[in-house]
Amino acid sequence: MSQTNSQWENEIAKRRTFAIISHPDAGKTTMTEKLLYYGGAIREAGVVKGRKNSKHATSDWMEIEKKRGISVTSSAMDFEYNGHHINILDTPGHQDFSEDTYRTLTAADAAVMIIDVAKGVEAQTIKLFKVCRMRGIPIFTFVNKLDRHGKDPFELLEEIERVLGIRSYPMNWPIGMGSYFSGVFDRMKSRVELYQTGTQHEDISFFPVEGAEDSLIGDRVGPDLWQQLQDEISLLDVAGDEYDPELINQGQLTPVFFGSAINNFGVQTFLDNFLQMAPAPSAKKSSAGMIDPYTNAFSGFIFKIQANMNPAHRDRIAFLRICSGKFERGMAVKHVRLGKDIKLAQPVQFMAQDREIVEESFAGDVIGLFDPGIFQIGDTLCVGQSFEYEEMPHFSPEFFSKVMVKDAMKHKQFQKGIMQLTEEGTVQLFRTYPMEELILGVVGVLQFEVLEYRLKAEYGVEIMLTRMPYQIARWLEGDKAELDVLKNKTVTDRYGRPVMLFESEYQLRVAMDKYSNVKFHESSLGLKAVQS
Repeated sequence: MSQTNSQWENEIAKRRTFAIISHPDAGKTTMTEKLLYYGGAIREAGVVKGRKNSKHATSDWMEIEKKRGISVTSSAMDFEYNGHHINILDTPGHQDFSEDTYRTLTAADAAVMIIDVAKGVEAQTIKLFKVCRMRGIPIFTFVNKLDRHGKDPFELLEEIERVLGIRSYPMNWPIGMGSYFSGVFDRMKSRVELYQTGTQHEDISFFPVEGAEDSLIGDRVGPDLWQQLQDEISLLDVAGDEYDPELINQGQLTPVFFGSAINNFGVQTFLDNFLQMAPAPSAKKSSAGMIDPYTNAFSGFIFKIQANMNPAHRDRIAFLRICSGKFERGMAVKHVRLGKDIKLAQPVQFMAQDREIVEESFAGDVIGLFDPGIFQIGDTLCVGQSFEYEEMPHFSPEFFSKVMVKDAMKHKQFQKGIMQLTEEGTVQLFRTYPMEELILGVVGVLQFEVLEYRLKAEYGVEIMLTRMPYQIARWLEGDKAELDVLKNKTVTDRYGRPVMLFESEYQLRVAMDKYSNVKFHESSLGLKAVQS
């Protein structure tokens, strides 16, 4: 495509693609449900339109997630709202999670950070936030559970700056908290949204005011809370950060909203504001330079692979983030890594595991492609000029286990299951030399449980896991003679690249001093495969 198509421009400009990040129990899944509810994608939180079975959260489709009430995979969902086409990437919130979470953030144009008012900024949030900052994407904060008592709002803002290193601008401000929570004051529009105890706030109750000093507020919430609001807004106006759209777009200033997702309070206000402030799809880095979503032909990259989303069909779905142009069902595209053309015949979009065939999609959208085994995470698909998008980030595993199959007669199913789940990025697979024993490495220890569960449920294989004392993996590169000397001390990854495992930082430092001609890489990023 040489010229910009106005219809494409309009469709792409409507897109908002974002990930929701949080610590466990901060209310991320509840927030996702409420957003879907406002978008008309579900009739009530927890139930997809037309679905008649039990009320599990829409985004939690895997059986283990339903049983434990946690999210361990990343779901992709889309809906229309108020003239926008919204793509939500729902990341796992459990404290033990996989690289799947990190990679999902590469497909997002913005992030919504949920913070529990009582707990503040927690360890999981810090991890995910770092990945967002690495990519410079805008971050929007929703402080949740104001209907419960928690930290002072100023303390929370200070914590966001101190722990996460980002300034904040409260778009609204809470009037009271917990049993005294009465609503929020909208600083931008000078109005008050009233909280009504015991309701689900189907109708938003706003009333305009002439600033925080307006006596109308005192009439509604009482003199004490009104005085407190005046004092706090006065302090914010004098000492707080200025509203700056440019800093928000650069990910250096986060707009903050207060509310209670479980009670629907503040969610629609947040969504309406977010859609106005969040960016439409923007240009992405590639081997051919920046790829503009509006002026380039179709292109995209695979950021996630999920096996057995439909256990009855044993299918594999590759999730593609469209980065430029328009996608049409049945179109022929270039699979850059394989160097051949393929036809994308049955693309799907998702509401968790419910799916429908897609006829067309645009830059910013996420679609699922049926994968006969030709896709890998990071693959670029494009039309016209051949190029590749930036490599996916990889992270060193922190937990390791030796794995064996219990029933030797099921070795074939075991090998198939391990390979497919490794390709998904659930675990990293290493082989010892010369015994060819298998070692699994994960970022979060829950992934061992997920792997064990899925191998049994999806492949009929039971395994034995033996935890190992390693905490660090380093990919080796350099002098062949030294690498040969190290061969008995290394394992290989699934691409045959040498990796050394360490129990401590001290062991790593000793090895780096001893083998000075060898480079110890924290990830495999940029390293070539030794074997396919």
